[in-house]
Amino acid sequence: MSRRKQLLLALSSTLVIYLVWFQQGNLVLLIGVLFALPVVISQAFIICVGFIIFSYFRIHEAFPILIPLHIPQLLALASLAGLGWQLWLKRETITWQTLHTQIVIFTIWVLISCLMATNRGEAFANFNGNFIKIFIMVFAISWLPSKLSQLKMIPALLLLSGLCIGGLALYNKANGIGLVEGTRVTIGRDIGSVLGDPNDLALVLLFPVSFALSYSFHGNKMQRGLTAIILLVLIISILATQSRGGLLGISCGIFALTLLKSRSVIIPMVFSSIGLLALIVLAGISDRSSGGAAEEGVDESAMGRIYAWQAAINMAIANPFTGVGLDNFFYNYYFYSPHWDGKNHAVHSTWMQIIAETGFAGLVLFLLMLIGALKVSYQLLKRLNNHEMKPLAEGLWLGLLSFCVSGTFLTQGTTWPLYILIGLVLALDRLTLSLENKHARHN
Repeated sequence: MSRRKQLLLALSSTLVIYLVWFQQGNLVLLIGVLFALPVVISQAFIICVGFIIFSYFRIHEAFPILIPLHIPQLLALASLAGLGWQLWLKRETITWQTLHTQIVIFTIWVLISCLMATNRGEAFANFNGNFIKIFIMVFAISWLPSKLSQLKMIPALLLLSGLCIGGLALYNKANGIGLVEGTRVTIGRDIGSVLGDPNDLALVLLFPVSFALSYSFHGNKMQRGLTAIILLVLIISILATQSRGGLLGISCGIFALTLLKSRSVIIPMVFSSIGLLALIVLAGISDRSSGGAAEEGVDESAMGRIYAWQAAINMAIANPFTGVGLDNFFYNYYFYSPHWDGKNHAVHSTWMQIIAETGFAGLVLFLLMLIGALKVSYQLLKRLNNHEMKPLAEGLWLGLLSFCVSGTFLTQGTTWPLYILIGLVLALDRLTLSLENKHARHN
């Protein structure tokens, strides 16, 4: 077919789709998917990564002009179609790892906790609307990439997304938009965005920090310089949220990176301790209306967490096997908290969230999964010491450690960060082992 005929066919197809949309409305989506199917199949991994970025960074909520386009929904449909087709084509080459089994077992237990939840409607709403997507995407990330070059693009996309959200956070801070307690920055609070909570915003910004720390020491001068600028924007924007969990996550990342670059343990401890104190001063936590220096003794913010953690433990004691159910902590706070101030509170701790919502058994399964991820990540760090993928291995290791520390103050047990890291760890382990096995056979 000549180029002229191809252009004529493309224009005719576009006109037909427009006319159908003009007459039938959303029917155009179905036709559009049929025309885009070849792209979806060939670029399934990129579409999957796009869905994860929009879902985690809430790009469409940060920039509301994108909301009418329904990009996350379209990417979700395309991801599922591409994933199903690719898995069918690659079914003979799919490898199952121990960490996959641990994820499946924990997910089954989360499902059981939903069945036994005190509020099944809320539990299944979260499971069907959020957690099952995260579960599926772990397998998509671990199985879809066929080349290491595909994994290389992920840190760059995460850093770019973090730069967009961090830059917007600083803009809001400078212009006094959506501030909580007069000083803590948020994004999209007026439209009910997840980023409207300063702790959740800090969690979103913290995720790309580990990759920024790692890639600041790799690549040419321009790459290192750009990464350092992005890292600075991320740190300053996290400081603007005045989140203690965010500060702990940054400090942990700095400590772990310094430990990797230094043979001494004392130097990293001193360096990270000084860095944490400096971050606390720069963040202005003492100026917060809750948890600030104006409050005597144990501040209101700290006491709120203590009460929430006590409530979580009480929930686990009352329901030791399955807890109160996924996303049910908030709705059960009144019944299990030793202190009632007229409103329910969030748990503000990954560990307490898991123990409250999935019970002691759920916590054991969650820890086994996390330990399994740490084990594989550490093996990658050692095995890829002189490999081109060393920066990614370092970023994954720093990210997992940062998750463990920041999880003390941030609720991220059933949200994206940990599971994205697990998916990347599994993919990097699979691809690098496959290459090593090929080289070994050739030699």
